[in-house]
Amino acid sequence: MSALPGLEARDVAIFETFVVPRYLSIFGMLALEMVIACERAMVAHVGCRTGFPDQLLATYLPGATVVGFDPSEPALELARTKSALIREITFDYRAGDLPLQVPDDSFSHVMAVHPRLDIPGRELLVREMRRVLAAGGQALLAMPLRGSFQEIADLLREYALKQEAGDVTKAIEANITSRPTLETFTEMMEDGGFDEVDVEVRAMTLPFRSGRDFFEDPVSRLMIVPDIEQSIGIGDLVAPLSYVRDAIDLYWSEQEFELTVNVGCASARRF
Repeated sequence: MSALPGLEARDVAIFETFVVPRYLSIFGMLALEMVIACERAMVAHVGCRTGFPDQLLATYLPGATVVGFDPSEPALELARTKSALIREITFDYRAGDLPLQVPDDSFSHVMAVHPRLDIPGRELLVREMRRVLAAGGQALLAMPLRGSFQEIADLLREYALKQEAGDVTKAIEANITSRPTLETFTEMMEDGGFDEVDVEVRAMTLPFRSGRDFFEDPVSRLMIVPDIEQSIGIGDLVAPLSYVRDAIDLYWSEQEFELTVNVGCASARRF
């Protein structure tokens, strides 16, 4: 089983067309804004999926070599197709998972954009990011911070209260606390051996027309709902999520349902 979740072949084009511009781009662009420039950069992109935001690195790191790692070969095929049009930087996309099959001290930069990992998975990712960085290198890790998807958590709490489902209540609380705050994000990077950790946070909302729209939207289907399911860790969430869908329609019947996302990105150095 892969530590990094991979896209199924049927979802690759949908992900690129809908998820990247509407959702993933917010995380990726924040990471790019924090890039520290250097000559002849060697960049590792862990969990690169379809290769966003790799092509944009030409603006920030001209002449760089970007090596992308992902367990999904269909996603990598699209990344390779897109990169073939770019001449300013060199791309190398490889099927790969954590731990990375590359030597220590191989890269000047390593980045991961919204990896869907549990706490042990995040810790493994941070250790690997440090291992493959050369001295003086920069790590960039972008992910949703605490308070993200809070509206869904509140509705799941409501379901648990009405159904007297104590296991769901405990799982929801664990889900909320598993997301890092600005402070614990910094601590996670420092505990992984990094220095000069700087975390940027930006709040955004995603609008949905209805409960059905939320659950059918590719952003929810491919990123948000799997993220919630993974962090809650309860096998059968059909009934709780069905309640959430109906509750959205009930409480937001006359207005759009807006989902909060706290976009965070950590920049950290290895010395």
